[in-house]
Amino acid sequence: MKFALLLIFLLAPAVSAQSGRVKPTETPSPTPAVRRPVYVPQQDRPRMARPTPTPTPAGEEEDVQTINSVLVPIPVSVTDANGRAVTNLKISDFELKVDGKAVEIGELARSESPVRLAMLFDNSSSVMAAREFEKKAAVRFFRRVLRPEKDLAALFSVSTVTRLEAPFTKDISAITGAIEAFPKPEGATALLEGIVLAAEYLGDIDGRRVIIIVSDGDDTKSDVTFEQSLRAVQIRNVQIYVVRTTGFENFIRTGNRSGNANIRQLAAERRMSEFTRQTGGSVYLPIDEDELDDAFDQISVELSQQYILSYYPEEGDGKRGDFRTLSVSVKNRPDLTIRTRNGYYVR
Repeated sequence: MKFALLLIFLLAPAVSAQSGRVKPTETPSPTPAVRRPVYVPQQDRPRMARPTPTPTPAGEEEDVQTINSVLVPIPVSVTDANGRAVTNLKISDFELKVDGKAVEIGELARSESPVRLAMLFDNSSSVMAAREFEKKAAVRFFRRVLRPEKDLAALFSVSTVTRLEAPFTKDISAITGAIEAFPKPEGATALLEGIVLAAEYLGDIDGRRVIIIVSDGDDTKSDVTFEQSLRAVQIRNVQIYVVRTTGFENFIRTGNRSGNANIRQLAAERRMSEFTRQTGGSVYLPIDEDELDDAFDQISVELSQQYILSYYPEEGDGKRGDFRTLSVSVKNRPDLTIRTRNGYYVR
């Protein structure tokens, strides 16, 4: 009996403590600070979410396919001394060199191949003066260039952050509707980040990959360098065309095409020129709607008259991540002007 009473006495504090235990107060999670997303290299973050594809109607061929080969596509534009496209060349007319060494061209195709296009539309406060001009430029571009039976296009807006406004579609009205619905321009310009994100979005989709930039070309906010963004484009075999709005802005302010260029504008001009030079595209600087139409006509014609050379590197030809230089010439035709990408990265 004494033992039982002693046992109850010893256990009583424990039972009392268990029944009277107060649940510790949880430390509230701090309210996350509102901040601009910092760019993280693709290998260190999940891929950008892809839109859910629209089911392909019965009887139609699916357009979007992934590429699993090591094919290096090389878009080539060839013009004569008068700037006219030369369209009657054969595979035997071309010479392709990799790191200065002549290599075999796997095949030659004309530009009937589909285009996968991403437009970067500058919607930052720096383009306020050219806002309506930009919108007209973008709408006219899609109506003139996009071939609904073959091509797919996506639309991004660029300001402090880059947003996917319209995923890949053949529907021109969906793209133009998204352009018309853009909010008032505001914020900084993270253009280089936008280029990286657009290149990643184009990813491994089959077809010619093209980025069209409609912007003054300035960048005031990116966390990536020019070199990083150029590498992202080159890795994914993307060609860049730029419609710079600076000429229009200068013209309406000063009546002069060139305006009063400052250091930042000159830096932007050099960056845009280098993007196009190294990827085989071009820069246009229209000051009115007539010149804008001419620019888009030229892009449309070029995309429809390009030659696409295919190069298949031999297995073990270079280490992964190495940059190999490319040069293309037409045999015995020094009078022709050739524009193409200047290299590729070993994948």
